Amino acid sequence: MIPQGGTLLPEMEIVEAVEQPSLTYRLNFEDGTIDGQIDGLKAIEQAVVKILQTRRFEHLIYSSDYGHELDSVIGRDPLWAYSELERLIEEAILQDDRVVAVENIRISFHGERAMAEFTVKSAYGLLHMTKEVSKDV
Repeated sequence: MIPQGGTLLPEMEIVEAVEQPSLTYRLNFEDGTIDGQIDGLKAIEQAVVKILQTRRFEHLIYSSDYGHELDSVIGRDPLWAYSELERLIEEAILQDDRVVAVENIRISFHGERAMAEFTVKSAYGLLHMTKEVSKDV
């Protein structure tokens, strides 16, 4: 049976996405306290620090997309570890919608430790960051 007739639906209204504010609580990592609020580039910096301090799949409060798996490369062949660290850092940080890119990743090895320096390009500007990677990250 071939369908007969039919009606065209009125044109659907296009809804534009509204950018959410990045306003959040300021975490004082040294004292272990929350003091005030931050927004913009400072909020992005805090988010990146938190992502790189949290191991992926270790805390039920976070989704499986949140955190890092950096400690899995320590003790491996440095050539393989270099490219894997680049990928893991980008993968972890790019889960934040406000981050556009992770660029200029430079990694140096010192025994069982690696030091990663990189630039985070976000909707609010550029951040230059470093992350030490070791077994006890």
